[in-house]
Amino acid sequence: MAPIKNMMAVLVAGTIVAGCNSVETKKSDAVDQTAVLATYVEIAQANYDDSLITAKALNESIAQLLSEPTEESLNSAKAAWVAARVPYQQTEVYRFGNAAVDDWEGKVNAWPLDEGLIDYVDSSYGTESDENGFYTANIIANPTLKIGGVTVDATTIDKTLLSETLHEIDEIESNVATGYHVIEFLLWGQDLNGTNPGAGVRPATDFSLENCTGGNCDRRRAYLQAATELLIDDLQEMADSWKEGGVAQQELAAKGTEGGLATILTGMGSLAYGELAGERIKLGLMLHDPEEEHDCFSDNTHWSHFYDAKGIKNAYLGQYTRVDGSQVAGQSLSDLVKSTDAALDAEMKDALEATEKAMQAMVDEAGKGRTFDVLIGANEAAGNQIVQNVVDALVAQTKTTEKIIVALALNNIELEGSDSLDNPSSIAH
Repeated sequence: MAPIKNMMAVLVAGTIVAGCNSVETKKSDAVDQTAVLATYVEIAQANYDDSLITAKALNESIAQLLSEPTEESLNSAKAAWVAARVPYQQTEVYRFGNAAVDDWEGKVNAWPLDEGLIDYVDSSYGTESDENGFYTANIIANPTLKIGGVTVDATTIDKTLLSETLHEIDEIESNVATGYHVIEFLLWGQDLNGTNPGAGVRPATDFSLENCTGGNCDRRRAYLQAATELLIDDLQEMADSWKEGGVAQQELAAKGTEGGLATILTGMGSLAYGELAGERIKLGLMLHDPEEEHDCFSDNTHWSHFYDAKGIKNAYLGQYTRVDGSQVAGQSLSDLVKSTDAALDAEMKDALEATEKAMQAMVDEAGKGRTFDVLIGANEAAGNQIVQNVVDALVAQTKTTEKIIVALALNNIELEGSDSLDNPSSIAH
């Protein structure tokens, strides 16, 4: 199912009279704005390095699964996938405002996906789509395909096939062939529970050469291995991009101090509002549709959303806890705002805490078996309210972000919007 991607922008025009602006500038000079940007870069370096570290750990777990395809080794691989999502989701605040990240992101975290492109699916999935000729291509079962005049030689499943041929084949976004969610699908299989409890239940024997279930286990193994190795390559690319001399760091530096600060706030506001509150949460709630769940095969969505919000908090406070428990911290946007308007800084910290509290309530429900797809069900008034509380907190947080943009006189910043928030009547139920 292809996502609704509304790029309607919320234009923040921060107009401050000249006399007032000169006073504000003098106050915030007490905080080294260059140091604020240096902290932002340092956190990016650590965060992407952690994403790479945990992806390599995932690869090791998958190697063990392929060596010994047991339920125990499959569960270990699943746990490694969940662990890998923790640092990666915290990087998403870097996506908006940093072109190098946004252009790259679709290789590693694209969703939703039409999983019939990759492997066998349940009959409830359907057999065809008017929008996607590759809807049920099942590359794992079909070494050669000819669809709509397009011939695909998938005899050898490797990183090149996935990245250069299959990913977004026929220019269709839902033909996702690479990244975390493909690996998730291969480990869990489809979640056929709708808005009832339960995740996907792919058996470990789907990867067994001796006791193969689902057919084509050799090719399924090859796909899983190639997808995981490709994820490592892609994460290495982005980790390098934030190092000295890397593309992302160079692009940020070229923007100057004001442009850099605007980038931080663009990431915070666009992720909180258009992407997280809108596309990833409110849309699914409005439609009561588990297909709009971000981690829809594993039912890990509550944690993905939680760590997205955590990433925004990291960017504002200038601090990040690495996977080994060590801390990265330095001068922050919070310090800068506080030097200009202490009350506004306190308001932003309160908003971040309110969002985290609302997210934690959703996580707590998941611990009781009431995961995100259950909470958004049509007959789940209490669950719907828990999810709506998250949306409301993110929207309120974004309004405070807009105030900060104005207070720092950072004009013409565009925050990503979402039809589900800005034009809900346009959403077809």
